[in-house]
Amino acid sequence: MVKIRLRRMGAKKAPFYRIVVADSRFPRDGRFIEELGTYNPLTDPSEVKVDADKVKEWIKNGAQPTDTVKALLKKEGIL
Repeated sequence: MVKIRLRRMGAKKAPFYRIVVADSRFPRDGRFIEELGTYNPLTDPSEVKVDADKVKEWIKNGAQPTDTVKALLKKEGIL
C-alpha cells in the first residue's frame, strides 16, 4: 500500500520532517516515491509547506495519508 507520511530529517533533538509518498513496507527514513512538502514543528507556529495539487493527485490514485499527515493537511485546508 502507498502511504503519504512523514520522513524525519534534522539533527538530534531538532526534528524536521518531509512529507513523502512511500510504500508502507519501506522504513520510515528509507526509500520514497515522491516528496510533497515539509513540516517544521520547532517554529512557532509550526510551519507546513505542501504542494496541494500533488497531494490531491496521490489521494485520488489511492495513497492513504497517515493520521499525523491527515491532521496537518486538514489544518492547511487541503482535505
